[in-house]
Amino acid sequence: MKLALWQATPGNGNIEAVFSAICTQLRAAAAAGARLLLVPELILPGYNRPDLHQSLAQPLDGDWVTRLRAEAARQGCGLCFGWAERDGDRVYNAATTIGPDGAVLAHYRKIQLFGPMERSSFLPGDTLCPVFSLEGRRLAMLICYDVEFPQHAGALARAGVGLILVPTANPAGFEHVQRILVPARASEGNCTVAYANLVGPEGDLTFGGLSVIAGPDGQPLASAGARGEALLIVDLAAADLVPVALRSEQAVDYRPARGPA
Repeated sequence: MKLALWQATPGNGNIEAVFSAICTQLRAAAAAGARLLLVPELILPGYNRPDLHQSLAQPLDGDWVTRLRAEAARQGCGLCFGWAERDGDRVYNAATTIGPDGAVLAHYRKIQLFGPMERSSFLPGDTLCPVFSLEGRRLAMLICYDVEFPQHAGALARAGVGLILVPTANPAGFEHVQRILVPARASEGNCTVAYANLVGPEGDLTFGGLSVIAGPDGQPLASAGARGEALLIVDLAAADLVPVALRSEQAVDYRPARGPA
C-alpha cells in the first residue's frame, strides 16, 4: 500500500481554498498510486483560528465530511484529515479517515489538548481511536500532542496497529517531536507512524513542518523540510521489510488517563 502525506500551509479560515488544495493533493496522491492521503490537524477551519472553531464547527454528517467523502471516492484515494467537529453544543478537535470508496472508516477526538487556546475551544476526547483496516493493514489515529504520550501509541501497538496516522499542527521550536519522539513511538510500537504537520505562519504562530513517516526501526521512510509545502509518497512495503523484533504483548481494553496538557 502506498501512503501519501501532505505538509500544508495553513488555510487561515479560507474554507474553499482549503477544499481546492485538498482536492489537488488527492488527485496527485491518486496519480502516484497512493490509497490514503494524510493531512494536518484542524485543516478545517484552521488551527490558530479560535474565532472560527465554535462558529464553523460541523457535525460528522455535515457538508465538510460529505464533500470530502465524495472527492475521495471520485479519486479512489482515501483521506485522513483534522477538523473542528460539533456534536450538539460540544466541539472537539477531531480527525476522520475516509476510505478510497468514500466510506468513513474511523473517527477520533483528540485526548491531549495542548495549551489554553485548545482547552478554551474544545472538549477533550476520552477514548482512543478504534482500530480499522485498509488494504489489509490495521490502522488508528492520534492527533498531534497525543503522540507525545507513549501510553497512547503503546496501547494502539498492543492492539495490533501497524500504522498510526497523526494529523499535527506543531509550532516551530518543538522540532524534538518530529526528530525524536515520533521515531521513538514507531520503534517502541514496532509500527509505522506518519506525522503530517503544517508549515508557515497563521496569526501569531509559525508551524515548523518537518513532517515525517517513521518506520518500525525508528528511521524515516520519508521526511519534509522546515519550509514550504511537500507531498510525501511512501510504499509501506519498505516498512514491512525492516527487520525488527517480534512483540508478544496482547491487546488490552484501554481507556486513557489524561496527562498534563
